[in-house]
Amino acid sequence: MDKQDLELDLFLTAVYRLSGFDFRKYMKSSIMRRVENRLRLEGLKNLSQLTEKVIHHDVFLQKVLDDFSINVTEMFRDPTFFLSFREKVIPLLRELPEIRVWHAGCSSGEEAYSMAILLEEEGVGHKSKIYATDMNEKILEKAQKGIIPLSKMKTYTKNYMQAGGKTAFSEYYHSDHQFAYINEDLLNRIVFAQHNLVTDRSFNEFHIIVCRNVLIYFNLELQHNVIQLFQESLGAEGFLGLGSKEALRLDAHPGFEEFDLYDKIYRKKNGEHGY
Repeated sequence: MDKQDLELDLFLTAVYRLSGFDFRKYMKSSIMRRVENRLRLEGLKNLSQLTEKVIHHDVFLQKVLDDFSINVTEMFRDPTFFLSFREKVIPLLRELPEIRVWHAGCSSGEEAYSMAILLEEEGVGHKSKIYATDMNEKILEKAQKGIIPLSKMKTYTKNYMQAGGKTAFSEYYHSDHQFAYINEDLLNRIVFAQHNLVTDRSFNEFHIIVCRNVLIYFNLELQHNVIQLFQESLGAEGFLGLGSKEALRLDAHPGFEEFDLYDKIYRKKNGEHGY
């Protein structure tokens, strides 16, 4: 182990011991980019100095936790993914008495809002509940408010139409000169809660799990563990949606089968437990 690896190991161990958040199985390249940016911002020479500040100053620990939180998202991101869900997945769930969805790593909530709109348009919104979770409590507070800069809505409207949107996108929010505000009835369909994919376990049984563009930040061991968590959390024949740069190795996870390979949607194989 070279000195930088040792410094990184000691730093991540300190963060884990102090916060309970374990980043030791994240991709090293991803972690180092964030660490190096923090070193530049603080004018520090090396990781050992940052480790010392994290140990002795709570403000630095919080800054590091915010650095490591992945908050890149948008409404109807990768529209064909949502179009596939609309056309191929929802018809198979339409007759269920209720539909439970878990958005894992929901960030500021845009994709959870998108799913709420899709379910509403497909006539199953009234019997659906979306559980949107993230490790970052500050970003969850933002997500719960449903407030989006108005400047983003042009892109989001385009995404919505490409995802098979059935009405004017503006029906789902009201706005002022600066922000768009997601309608209350949509927000009420979503339960936002803190959950850490690295250390926390399953908390319900779901028909749909969406975790997009999160696994790419994990090493192979952690990816495997999280997929196992999703398998445990899905009912028989439940659906798992991953990000465009992610894929499920079926040889390592034989409990799943491909459903829509292009849009990275997988289905849990039928077992002894139904919905």
